[in-house]
Amino acid sequence: MKEIKIKGMTCQHCVMAVTKALNSVDGIKNVHVDLKTGTATYEESKPVDAALVKSVIEEEGYEVAG
Repeated sequence: MKEIKIKGMTCQHCVMAVTKALNSVDGIKNVHVDLKTGTATYEESKPVDAALVKSVIEEEGYEVAG
């Protein structure tokens, strides 16, 4: 299970946008985004480039912390 910190999420719409973005990445499954903690967790069915994960989140207007 991978976990990333995301800055800028303020509502359920933000959670849905990040969830949809992560689900669009080939190789990512079982996405869970937690607004309260500002984290997203997911599993990889095959190796996924961390830069790609960061990119799809940033395209939605959020910042990956760390």
